Amino acid sequence: MLLRRCGTDALLVEVDSLTEVAAVRAVLQGLPGIEELVPAARTVLVKGPLQQVREALKDVDLTKAPKIHPREITIPVAYDGPDLDLVAETAGITKDQVVELHTTATYEVAFCGFAPGFAYLTGLPAPLQQPRLDSPRTKVPTGSVGIAGEFTAAYPRATPGGWRLIGRTEITLFDPKAETPALLQPGDQVRFVIA
Repeated sequence: MLLRRCGTDALLVEVDSLTEVAAVRAVLQGLPGIEELVPAARTVLVKGPLQQVREALKDVDLTKAPKIHPREITIPVAYDGPDLDLVAETAGITKDQVVELHTTATYEVAFCGFAPGFAYLTGLPAPLQQPRLDSPRTKVPTGSVGIAGEFTAAYPRATPGGWRLIGRTEITLFDPKAETPALLQPGDQVRFVIA
């Protein structure tokens, strides 16, 4: 673990895996005085009392990420995405099996990024772990549900993107007027269900 100072009251904690990010996040999120905690794929940015943060990190076991799930969220999906056939063919299974695998897994929000409200979800079954498209789309419709690598996600707004799209949801994933604009937060458990 590497700690880098960011300004006067923040640290960037650099680690080697999503498991280590989750372990750092779990230790720091309950620490008094933490003003902001921003996990990413291999880092956690923390703003708050730096000495207390350093002390808390001395004893963290990076090999074990505590399972802290503040919320469980269900996202209804119409599985009719333009890449559903490609995903099935690449995995060597049927479209119905793609849907079954995607809906029977339980996912965890590892971190958010790319666009406001875009949550990277871990827990994608191995056959569905596939590369991004060779050529990204210039516009992915709002609510598109896709897969890329070890992640699955739903696009909160129309943006460019290279994920393989398997479906779409009508649920609002990001509302800038809401008290908490992003529906999905790190640590949340997510299930996809057939709409």
